Amino acid sequence: MKIALIAHDKKKNDIIELAKRYKDVLADHTLYATGTTGTLIMGETGLPIHRMKSGPLGGDQQIGAMLANGELNLIIFLRDPLTAQPHEPDVSALLRLCDVQSIPLATNVSSAIIMLEAIKNKIYFK
Repeated sequence: MKIALIAHDKKKNDIIELAKRYKDVLADHTLYATGTTGTLIMGETGLPIHRMKSGPLGGDQQIGAMLANGELNLIIFLRDPLTAQPHEPDVSALLRLCDVQSIPLATNVSSAIIMLEAIKNKIYFK
């Protein structure tokens, strides 16, 4: 599977802990991430990650382009719903593309755990 990992600033620690917890699961898949998130996860886990630009600098749009082209199978995007994001239109477009392409999308730790557990137990989405 091709999995994208994205996290808003206040959710970076959560996605790092998630990646550490599911390192063995993630290691069996091709990983993509926005810039800072990818750098932090790689530093903490050693997992190879194809990094895009930072979200506000176009990384969300790069992930969106991959979605539109059918190049991703799962998105884990830990969003911060309590902080305004300067690139909110890009975030909204990314979420809309997940719905259009019927790509599973986890926007919080609980839904990410459910999806990663499904992968771990060989229950695939697509």
